[in-house]
Amino acid sequence: MRKPFIAANWKMNHTLESSCQFLQELPKQLGKIPSTNIDIAICVPYIYIIPITQKLVSVNQENGYNVKIGAQNMHWEAKGAFTGEVSGPMLSDIACTYIILGHSERRTLFGETDEKVSKKAKAAFASGLMPIICVGETLAQRDSNETMGVIQSQLLGSLASLTPAQVEVSTIAYEPVWAIGTGRAATPAMAQEVHKMIREYIAKHYGESISQNIRIQYGGSVTPENALDLMAQPDIDGALIGGASLKADSLSKIIQATLAKKNLL
Repeated sequence: MRKPFIAANWKMNHTLESSCQFLQELPKQLGKIPSTNIDIAICVPYIYIIPITQKLVSVNQENGYNVKIGAQNMHWEAKGAFTGEVSGPMLSDIACTYIILGHSERRTLFGETDEKVSKKAKAAFASGLMPIICVGETLAQRDSNETMGVIQSQLLGSLASLTPAQVEVSTIAYEPVWAIGTGRAATPAMAQEVHKMIREYIAKHYGESISQNIRIQYGGSVTPENALDLMAQPDIDGALIGGASLKADSLSKIIQATLAKKNLL
C-alpha cells in the first residue's frame, strides 16, 4: 500500500511569528498520530526554511512526528548569474527535503513551461530533493473536454528528463487550475477519474510496478469538509493543500481524515 502524503503549500503567506505560532499549535490540534503511516511536509517561503526547520526539530522530537520541510520553487542550475533565484544545492544545504515544481501559479503567472519543470525535476534529484510535480487543466480546457489530453501532455513534458526509478519516487499533484483558491473543488469522482488516468499513463510509459508505487496527490480547495470523500478514492494518495494548510486545526483535520480513510489510525 502506498504511504499517504500530505503537503502544505503556504505560498506567500505567514510571518515568522505566525509560522512559529502554527508549529506551537500543531501538536495541540493533531495529537498523537502514527507518523510511520503518513508523510507530512510543510512547504514554506524561502526565508523561513531555516528557522522553521530548527523549530520543527523540537516539535518532531516531543510529539513523535516526522514533519519535513519543502520549498515552493527552485532554479535548474546549481549556481550562476541568476539574480533572485535559489538552487537545489542551496535548499539541500539547509535541510530542505521536498520541492514543489510546476504549480499552476508558476505556470500561469510566471510562464513556467513543461520543459522548465523537467529541467528543475532533474536538478532536484541531483541535489537530493524530492519533487512534487504539479499538473492541471484550466476551466476552459475542462469545459472543452480537453482535460485528459492536457494532463498527458504535461506529464510527457514534465517527466521527460527523469529515469523510471526517479519517476517512481516522485510525487504527482493533480491540481485543476479552476479549483485552486476558488473554493470550488473537483468532486471526488472527477478527481478520481483524473488520478486513475495519471496512474494508467505512468503504467503505459514506465511500467505497472512504477504506476502502483508512485504517489498522486490531489490539490485544489481541499478542506476538512471534503477531505474524507477525496481521500476515500483509491488512486488519491494524499493532498497538496493551500489555504487550508495555513491554520493548524484545518491541516490537522485533513491529516486525520486521510489516516482514517486509508485505515491507518
